[in-house]
Amino acid sequence: MLIDDTRLTELIEESQDQHTDAMKASAAVLPDLRDLANDRRKSAIITPDEMRALQASRSTMKAKLAGIAGIGVLGAAMTSILARPVAADSSLDIQMLQTNASLEILAVATYKAALTLPFISGGNAVMVAFAKTTMQQHQDHQDAFNAQAKALGGAEQTMPNPKYTPIVEAAKPTLKAPLDVVMLAATLETVATETYLNECNMLADKDTIALVASVMGVECQHLATLRAVGALLSGGGDALIAIPTDVASLPAAAGNVAFPAAFEPTTAASPAAEGAVK
Repeated sequence: MLIDDTRLTELIEESQDQHTDAMKASAAVLPDLRDLANDRRKSAIITPDEMRALQASRSTMKAKLAGIAGIGVLGAAMTSILARPVAADSSLDIQMLQTNASLEILAVATYKAALTLPFISGGNAVMVAFAKTTMQQHQDHQDAFNAQAKALGGAEQTMPNPKYTPIVEAAKPTLKAPLDVVMLAATLETVATETYLNECNMLADKDTIALVASVMGVECQHLATLRAVGALLSGGGDALIAIPTDVASLPAAAGNVAFPAAFEPTTAASPAAEGAVK
């Protein structure tokens, strides 16, 4: 398989730069979050402005859920969370951070397993570097989410996401080619991207929003890369991922598959409590 090593290397570097900025910002606000956690422990009072903001966020989310037919168990769980008294939301940020950590734990394990597959580990060196770099970024995201949850007074999440772990385990025996791995990884990156996007409308703490939003940008870049590679593989296999490129043979989706919409949806977003520590 021939791959544009130069461009892929640039994408890895761009992803790493964005990731580094996100992690630096996360570490910088931990002292403030610890102070916030102490304040919350001293008083359970939520200011009128905070209460109005939470109620507005809840109303928006309820409206979205109401407009989705057949929302099922996950939608019902989210509706149940949103139905709690606003004053009980002091731990909602922690639950979201723990759920995020559970998604990152699973992503690390999935990329690690993929790197043991002969057709991945023995393939293009730059692709291996992409997988390793992405796996390390997910590890750093896991650590950042757990650090933020602990700073807010919550427990560290050490377990992978309970919903998607069985899906990944079931998929492992079916991974027979690079496209299989790309599609599985893209599924996890989609869930992470949409979960973090959804949380930005629900989180109460501004520093936590900043972390989640910055990590979302990194996950979105992972997803865009996987979508592009997946489109080329499914559209014609190795012959299309070549230098020089036969432009006339590229599938129509090659030009817009990385970002098929102006904004990512949130239909695959995990509920706040999905991966929270029990």
